[in-house]
Amino acid sequence: MSLRLSPEEAWDFLERAHTGIFTTLRSDGSPIALPVWFVTLDRTVCIGAPAGTKKIMRVRRDPRASFLVEQGQRWAELQAVHVSGRVDIVLDEDVATRVERALEEKYQQFRTPSSSMPDVARKRYAQRTILRLHPEGRILSWDNRRIGRAES
Repeated sequence: MSLRLSPEEAWDFLERAHTGIFTTLRSDGSPIALPVWFVTLDRTVCIGAPAGTKKIMRVRRDPRASFLVEQGQRWAELQAVHVSGRVDIVLDEDVATRVERALEEKYQQFRTPSSSMPDVARKRYAQRTILRLHPEGRILSWDNRRIGRAES
């Protein structure tokens, strides 16, 4: 048995994950990795971000990005999926609405109520931009829990 997840297993793992690490490139080419909430849609990774943030500016300048989710406390439990590709800013209102609804459904119980936020934070998060990572090439994945089974 392979340690690598099948494409179906990888996308299922992505869909169930809570927080991902989204990596974009600064103007000097150095990567910056940030934790984000996300949803998957039609085998893409979708992220909502406050409009006008550096994350949005980096994607506009260079759409190359990567995305990682992982879980497991011990090495023998480690599972991960890594996706690389290009990001676009979602302009289609129907797609943006689908993503916003999916994000709200997935994270509703974890969000800070806007009434509890300072005005500056409430204003910052009022206008959101949806980013969509389209995978290119092979999705990297592994499940170390399979090691014992791989040798059987």
